[in-house]
Amino acid sequence: MKDKLLTPEELSPATEICRKIVNELNKILLGKDELHRKVLAALISRGHILFEGLPGVGKTALVKAVGEILSLDFRRIQFTPDLMPSDILGTNILQEREDGEREMVFREGPVFTNILLADEINRASPKTQSALLEAMQESTVTLLNVTRRLPSPFFVLASQNPIEMEGTYPIPEAQLDRFLFKLNVRSVSADTLNAIITTRRRGIPPEPEWRAERKDVELLFEMMERIVLSEAVASYISRLVAATHPESGAEEVEGVSEYISYGASPRAAIALAEASRAVALINGRPSVGFEDVKSIIYDVLNHRLILNYKAKIDRVTAEDVIGALVDRVEEVDLNFSGDISVA
Repeated sequence: MKDKLLTPEELSPATEICRKIVNELNKILLGKDELHRKVLAALISRGHILFEGLPGVGKTALVKAVGEILSLDFRRIQFTPDLMPSDILGTNILQEREDGEREMVFREGPVFTNILLADEINRASPKTQSALLEAMQESTVTLLNVTRRLPSPFFVLASQNPIEMEGTYPIPEAQLDRFLFKLNVRSVSADTLNAIITTRRRGIPPEPEWRAERKDVELLFEMMERIVLSEAVASYISRLVAATHPESGAEEVEGVSEYISYGASPRAAIALAEASRAVALINGRPSVGFEDVKSIIYDVLNHRLILNYKAKIDRVTAEDVIGALVDRVEEVDLNFSGDISVA
């Protein structure tokens, strides 16, 4: 039985909330409309984001703005080489009770929040970085055999500086795979810079004029569950991800297989499907189209493909490989026998 498509009347409230959130972000950080849409898509998908960009391009300001607009609890951790896992997760301390007896009491770390900004995450040691693995995947923290659930929703928005690599620790591939998107935050145009320096003294952004309520955020999550992914689009996503693993029996794609050492995981296919649903919702569509998949495939796969030495010699980037995937994998499989319609 096919899923019933949402009607325009059902979609309209959620789409309007998305429009307001993006508009508020656009007022706070100028010239980054496309970035703001992708951030919202990741949050609706309940995914984590890794921001990469030079200092001063607005990564931290963007995360703070998201927390304020969505009316969610927000905490920031500045990652440094001496940061310990307990500084993130919390710790058990020995505390004396009123009756004089002592007991172990758990003190929550900053991870117990809705939005956690992990600023310059690659400056912390691998041991500290790995402390976030369980939190990011399971939304729980386990210490001394006691598992505690994190607040819902829970998002990790991490940032890293791509030019200052001295004294840093590259994020392990296992942890990179837990980020839904890796977004490159680029500098803005001269016109945008002119607007910033003429309207904002000391670069201080304005306060949001509108804030979402808890029920608004829950409505977005509810509508996300009802966005339809047709069999044809699901097949397209599956073939895109499988093409990064030609050794598994998938059809080899020219310009892809010769440059990849390790392809994207099944988690990448799940991420691509969920993020495509979010893009469709933001654009006011009840079902996912091929264009929705293509609009976010770079952000889903660019940190999940491990390229080989041939790629380095030929100066081929992950973006080049993903571009070859999009160009050469057909939207509709000629051998596909499923139902293309979604109505």
